[in-house]
Amino acid sequence: MYLCYIDEAGNGQTLDPARPDAPPVLVVGGFTVHDSHIKRMTWDFLSLKKRYRPQLRRAVHLSEVIHTEIKGSDVRKDIRAGNRDECRAAMLLLDSALAMLEQYGARLLARVWVKEEERAFNETGVYSTSVGSLTETFQAQLLDCHSRGVMVLDSRTKSKNAPNVHCITTRKYRAGGDSLKGVIESPVFGHSDTHTLLQLSDLVVSSLLFPIACHAYLSDVTWNVHCDDAYRPLREQFGGRLKKLQSRYQDPAGKWRGGIVVSDRRTAQSTSLMFGPGKPVTPGIVIPAQQADGGGLPSPL
Repeated sequence: MYLCYIDEAGNGQTLDPARPDAPPVLVVGGFTVHDSHIKRMTWDFLSLKKRYRPQLRRAVHLSEVIHTEIKGSDVRKDIRAGNRDECRAAMLLLDSALAMLEQYGARLLARVWVKEEERAFNETGVYSTSVGSLTETFQAQLLDCHSRGVMVLDSRTKSKNAPNVHCITTRKYRAGGDSLKGVIESPVFGHSDTHTLLQLSDLVVSSLLFPIACHAYLSDVTWNVHCDDAYRPLREQFGGRLKKLQSRYQDPAGKWRGGIVVSDRRTAQSTSLMFGPGKPVTPGIVIPAQQADGGGLPSPL
C-alpha cells in the first residue's frame, strides 16, 4: 500500500503591484511513499527537525517535537533575507529532506500554476483541478505497482476542503465504473501538526517548488517579494534531483503526464525551467498507462 501526502503553497490573491506580497504562483503537490517506510521515515524526519531546530533537543515530550513545524515560509525567509549561517542551514535542511525522499523511494507529483498580472485567479477551481490531476498520477503509479493507496491532503477549512474531493468521489462511484480503482477512498484531510509527513510535504512544496517556480517564471517581476534572485541556488542545486524524483507516466496516446507539471499563464514557458535553465525534461520513473481490464487512464481534468 502507498500513501500520498499533498500540501499547497500560495493562494488565490491577484498578482498586482498594489500587493507586493501576493503569491505569484500556486503549487499543489507532495510525494508518495510505500507504507512499509512510514514509521522509519517519520522517525528520520523528527531527527531532522531536532538537527535543524536545536531547541527541540531539549523537548521533554515527543508530542512537542511532532507538533513543532519547520514552516516552508520560514525556510524561504532564511534563504531570501537571512544571514550567511541561516541561509546555509536552510540549504542543508532542504538537502537532507530530499535525501530522505531519495532514500525511501518517494516520488514527487505537483501542479504549479503561474499567475498573470492583474488577472483574477480561481483558487477553488484550480485547486480542485490539481487534486484531480494528482489523483490520476497516483492511480498510474498504483497500477504499475499492482498496489492500492490513500491520499492525505493538508486540511484547510471545510468550505475549502469539500469541493476539492467531490470530483474524485464522483469518479469512483459513478455508474460507468471506477476509473481510480487503486485509490481506496476519496482523499482524506489531516492536520500537519498531527500528521508528521505532511510537514515534509510542506517543505517540498513551500521551500522548493514554490520559490523555484517564482525564480524560473517570474524573475522579471521585481516588485514582488517572492521573486528574488536569492532563490537561484535552489533551482541550480536541487532542480536535477527534483526531476529524477518525479512520478511520470504515458497516457494511451503516448503523451507524458504526471510528475511536476507547470501551467504558465504569463508566458507559456516549459516545465523544464523548474529543473534548471535550458535543461529538457526527461522521464523520472516510467509507468505504463495500461489498465488491467484493457482500458486506459481517463483524460486529466
